[in-house]
Amino acid sequence: MPGERSSADVVVIGAGVIGSSIALELARAGHRVTALDRAAGPGQGSTSASSAVVRFNFSTRAGVATAWEAHFGWLDWAGHLGHDVGDLAVFRKSGLVMLDVEAAPRASWLPLFDEIGVPYEEWDSATLAERVPGIDVGRYWPPKRLDDEEFWAEADHSLGGVHTPDAGYVSDPALAAVNLAAAASACGAEFRFRSTVAAVEQAGGRVTSVRLSDGTRIPCAVVVNAAGPWSGAVNRLAGVGADFTVGVRPMRQEVAHVPVLEGYRGPVVADMDLGTYFRGEAGGGLLVGGTEPKCDPMQWTDDPDAADVHPTAAVFEAQVTRAARRLPGLGVPNRARGVAGVYDVADDWTPIYDRTGLEGFYLAIGTSGNQFKNAPVVGQLMAELIDRVENGADHDAVPVRFRAPRTGLEIDLGAFSRRRNRNTANSGTVLG
Repeated sequence: MPGERSSADVVVIGAGVIGSSIALELARAGHRVTALDRAAGPGQGSTSASSAVVRFNFSTRAGVATAWEAHFGWLDWAGHLGHDVGDLAVFRKSGLVMLDVEAAPRASWLPLFDEIGVPYEEWDSATLAERVPGIDVGRYWPPKRLDDEEFWAEADHSLGGVHTPDAGYVSDPALAAVNLAAAASACGAEFRFRSTVAAVEQAGGRVTSVRLSDGTRIPCAVVVNAAGPWSGAVNRLAGVGADFTVGVRPMRQEVAHVPVLEGYRGPVVADMDLGTYFRGEAGGGLLVGGTEPKCDPMQWTDDPDAADVHPTAAVFEAQVTRAARRLPGLGVPNRARGVAGVYDVADDWTPIYDRTGLEGFYLAIGTSGNQFKNAPVVGQLMAELIDRVENGADHDAVPVRFRAPRTGLEIDLGAFSRRRNRNTANSGTVLG
C-alpha cells in the first residue's frame, strides 16, 4: 500500500536486460535486491525493440573483450542463468560480416581481434559474393538519402568485409530479460513493476532511500541507475552529472521487419557503406536497422514517453530500400512493419558503467543501442565494481580491473567511466 516502508541493500532502477542482469548478479552475491520498473514486466522498454545482435566489432579493447566474454554467456544461456526459468531465449550463431567502410577501416579494429583472440576471416569481394548469395558487392560510400540521385548511381568499386563466425543474434530479446529476472527472483531479488521513481533521497553525501510516485519509500545503501532512456532523468533526481565528461540523451530509433519469400539464411550484415544493417529472423524474414548515417536526421527526444512507438513509412522505406540496394532480390513492401524504441545514447556511443560522486549511486547507462549483447557480463562487472567501491576502492583514481570468468580476460572498467576522455576512434554510430 502507498507509504508502506520496506528495505533493501540495493535498489536497481530499470528491469530491462541490463537491469535484470545486474539484479541477478547482486542477488547471487547475497544482497537484498529490489528492482523497479515503470513497465508491467521485465524487458518491455528499450530491450523489446532491440535487434539483439551479438557481435564483437568495437573500437576499444575493453569493448571487444566485454563482447567476446558475453557471447559465452549466450552460448550457455541456461548455465548462465543457473535456474530453471521455463522457455529460454535462443542465441543463433549465424555469423556476421562487417563490410568495408572508410569510417571504420579493418586496420583500426582487427588488431583488437588479434589481441583478444576473436576468430575472423577477411573476405574480398569475390568471397563476399560467394558467401552471401544475392549480395551486391558495390561500394556506395557515403550513405545517401533516397531523394539524392546519386543514391541510384552504379558503383565504381567493389568491397569486401570481415566475417566473425561466432557472432549472431538472440531470437527474442524481451524473453532474455524475462529469463534474467526470473533467475534473479529465484536468487531472492524482488521485482516491482508499474513503479515510477519520484526521488533518490540522500544524507551526508550518500544514498539513503528511493521514493516512488505512490509515496512508497525504500531505504537502501546502494542504488543502480539502469533506467535506459530515462537514466538522465534519474540522474537529475539524484543530483549527479556535474563531473561527467560524457552525457546521455534519449533517441528514437526504428527497426523494420521484412518478409522474405525464400527466407534469409545468411550472416548478419553490418553495412555502414549504405547506412544499414540486417539479420535473419525466425521464420525466414529479415530485420533491418539503420547505422545513423550523416544524411539522416537523428530523432532526439527530451521525453521518452512521448516517442511514437509505431514505425513510420519514411524511415521504413529508407532502411529497407538501402537493404535492397545491397540485396537486390529484396522487395520493399508498401506497408511499414517493425518496431520503434528509444536508445539511451552516450555522446561517444560507449556505455557508462561507473560509480558517481554521490556515494552509493551507480550507473549502467548510455547503452546506445549496442549493449544488449553484453548483458550477461554487465551484471557481473557491475556487481564487482559495487563490491570493490563499497569496500573502499577509489575507482576514479585507480580504475577497477574486472577478470572475466569465462575467458580470463582482464577488462579495465575505466574505459566505461563517466569521466573518461571521449573515444575519438568510435564510429559515432550504434556500431560503436
